[in-house]
This record gives sequence, C-alpha cells and structure tokens, in this order.
Amino acid sequence: MTQRQEFEVLEKHAGFEIRRYKPCVVAEVKETAPYSIATNLAFNSLFKFISKGNNALQKIPMTAPVITAQSGATSESDEWVVSFVMPSGSSIDHLPHPNDLDVVLRELSAETCIATSFRGKATDEKSQMKVRELRQIAAKEKIELSDETRICRFNPPFIPGFLQYNEIVIPLI
Repeated sequence: MTQRQEFEVLEKHAGFEIRRYKPCVVAEVKETAPYSIATNLAFNSLFKFISKGNNALQKIPMTAPVITAQSGATSESDEWVVSFVMPSGSSIDHLPHPNDLDVVLRELSAETCIATSFRGKATDEKSQMKVRELRQIAAKEKIELSDETRICRFNPPFIPGFLQYNEIVIPLI
C-alpha cells in the first residue's frame, strides 16, 4: 500500500476535519501554466526524480498525495507548486540531490489545516468549487485560513475519474 502523508485528526465536523500534519520533506516543482498543464509538467519531473534519483540505487517510493498548491484564496494566477511528499522519516541530508534544477527539496514544519474530501477527477473547476465551499464553511465557523490552497490527489492517473479520491487542504493562520 502507498504510504500517505502523516497527520492526526484534531476535530471532526460536518463536511470537514481539522488536522495536525506532521513535519515532512517534499520534493517540489514550480510551474507557471494552467492547472492541468502545470500538474502534468511538474509530475513528470518529480516522477523522474523519485524513479531515478542520481542512480538506480536511490529510487524513492511513491507516496500519496500529490499536492498541487496555489497561494491566494481567490487567485486567478497560473503559478502552481506541485509536490511529492517523501517517505516518512526522510531528511534532506539522506535523499539524493535532484539532477533536475526544477526539483527542489524542502522541509515542512508541523502545521494545522482544515481538510475536506471529494470523489471524482480533480479538475480545476471541480477543485475550485470545493475550495470555495470549504472556505465558506470555515468562515461560518470563524476559522481563520491562510491564502494557500492545496489540491491533494491520491490515485494514479489510470484510475477512472469517478473512482478517484481527492482532498482540499488549507492551512490555518
């Protein structure tokens, strides 16, 4: 089974959870393009990194989710950061150095986030609708959110769209 990013559920509410994500390392690529193009371009670079490392002995297991993040709660920008979470217990010092200059390793601190899940292909339209819904719920509950939004995809692209599982995750302020 594919390892998932680690978190603990702090609170469960109708339609969302508040979670505490554990510190982790991500490999990320920044792309300036429409959502679907940016995710595909970045995914390819990241997959090459975990598949090859610097040599065949440094392959890194695939984890879930693949995170596509954007800053700006109502941003119309085409600037995206696509990340693979490295396996639990990874440290930058013990991971291969990326050969691709677009791939950057970064340590993330523990953080508290609000999250909701949905089924179906995580298209830009569907994801943005779910983001709006989650931000509206948070506003009603008086939960202060950052301007960063993460679209988290858990399934390989060959899984039929209607079976795909996704989450919207937004850090709290």
